[in-house]
Amino acid sequence: MDTTGASFVLDFTPEQRSIQEMVRDYATSVIKPQVMKFDESQEFPHEIVKELAGMGCMGILVPEEYGGSGLGYTEYAIIIEELAKVDPSVALTVAAHNGLCTNHILMHANEEQKRKYLPKLASGEWVGAWGLTEPVSGSDAASMITTAVKEGNEWVLNGSKAFITHGGVGKVAVITAVSDKSKHSKGISAFIVETNTPGFIVNKKENKLGMRSSDTCQLMFDNLRVPDENLIGVEGEGFKQAMKILEGGRISIAALSVGLAEGAFREALKYSKERVQFGKPISDFQGIQFKFADMATEIEAARLMTYKAASLKDAGKPLGNSAAMAKLFASETAERCSSQAVQILGGYGFIKDFPVEKFYRDVKLTTIGEGTSEVQRIVISRSLLND
Repeated sequence: MDTTGASFVLDFTPEQRSIQEMVRDYATSVIKPQVMKFDESQEFPHEIVKELAGMGCMGILVPEEYGGSGLGYTEYAIIIEELAKVDPSVALTVAAHNGLCTNHILMHANEEQKRKYLPKLASGEWVGAWGLTEPVSGSDAASMITTAVKEGNEWVLNGSKAFITHGGVGKVAVITAVSDKSKHSKGISAFIVETNTPGFIVNKKENKLGMRSSDTCQLMFDNLRVPDENLIGVEGEGFKQAMKILEGGRISIAALSVGLAEGAFREALKYSKERVQFGKPISDFQGIQFKFADMATEIEAARLMTYKAASLKDAGKPLGNSAAMAKLFASETAERCSSQAVQILGGYGFIKDFPVEKFYRDVKLTTIGEGTSEVQRIVISRSLLND
């Protein structure tokens, strides 16, 4: 069942429909049978990533001249949504690779840097990591303490990063560090770092509640030397660049949330038609029917908000609050829908034989990653009050 109805979202082009069907078929036939294997082992799905790369899903936003697919945010959202309906962990892997490291280089790097790194990222030969968060700086990203000190034609980085997606499997990373402490956020710079560089240390792989096949690690930098040519943009622009990247990243997390909510909804709906209690399917009970009505309505609203933000981004128009609102509403919708799905399945929703259990564990990250719900509310309210 599709909860969308006849709506704005269905105005996809034939090419977008083809992309949607391609990713949906792959997710259903290839990823779905392996979901719990990767979840239990916390193994990064290298072969799946390689196959997705072959489908153009690792260079979605990268222009064809750099080896990418040359697509827009609408196609990006479509791909992430379809993957998340089956496995949010894989969706997160694709979202983080495309939207963070790769997109930072695409949006802010110089031509030489783009030509050096984007083809390998877009082809999936290299997986990209993005280092902003630190143990002491989460939502308050500007309070980071990792330092970058200029020595001749090199920068020497010392410090650590926390909760870094692809920290352990990435071949290249964009790392932010304080290059001038006196300037606070305007003293933060961004660097392209190849992870085999001496001094780049993968300190710990996190044992997570959900999104368990998505690689998440702590990083340390011990006199990590980065050539000056790997500085992205101008010194001191790193924080500004990172905030711009997160703005677009909200769209991908909103799309992931929509897909996750839809996946949980579908599993619960299917179960409700098969589960018989008191002599009839539980889908015949009004209490269950009302849950589905609420879930479907919220998913549709979240989907419309997400694709509105994506369409604005594609058109080059100001996003305003669209991305923050989409991320906030879609992630909290996904949280409610996955919880209701578990409730509908009852005891079966609490065991790993049924997919809603994993959706319920995976969903929490959507209200935390790439800006917590609280941060989104700050962004939205400040914009409203400053109008």
